[in-house]
Amino acid sequence: AVLAADGLLVPGVGNFHACMAGLRSADGPALIDTRLAGGRPVLGVCVGMQVMFDGSQEPSGSQEQESGLSQWPGTVARLSAPVVPHMGWSEVTAPEDSVLFAGVGAERFYFVHSYGVGSWDLPPADGALAVAQPRVTWSEHGSPFVAAVENGPLSATQFHPEKSGDAGLHLLKNWVMSL
Repeated sequence: AVLAADGLLVPGVGNFHACMAGLRSADGPALIDTRLAGGRPVLGVCVGMQVMFDGSQEPSGSQEQESGLSQWPGTVARLSAPVVPHMGWSEVTAPEDSVLFAGVGAERFYFVHSYGVGSWDLPPADGALAVAQPRVTWSEHGSPFVAAVENGPLSATQFHPEKSGDAGLHLLKNWVMSL
């Protein structure tokens, strides 16, 4: 069913470690890899976005660093802010060519997280490869962090579109219309 679906939503429940354990128990890493290799759309939400990166520094009872799905380079780290968790409504800055944010305008989205990707130094695009750079949307809580990423069939949001009112609904409609 996962491979045949028009789109796959990867929600994040709990923390990075719990989300990865849940994905592993359902053969999620292989299913997500197969979908993406075939150009099949995937949308990660909150921790579902974080697991798309190489790993996380979020502590667990057994280890400090957990590996992610490595769809994108980078490590999820604790937010650098005076108050953590970041819980509430924040503005985002999306690139002009964003598909997810098309027609959304200057809106706020609902965040609830203590960890995120605070800096992301992507290598420059290689002219020999037909791979486009990801479209990265930013927000700020103490310091800038990645709020959303669009990268071919893989998109993800750090915020919860399902809790973000009309703006979140519009974003989800944009994603569904792109399937």
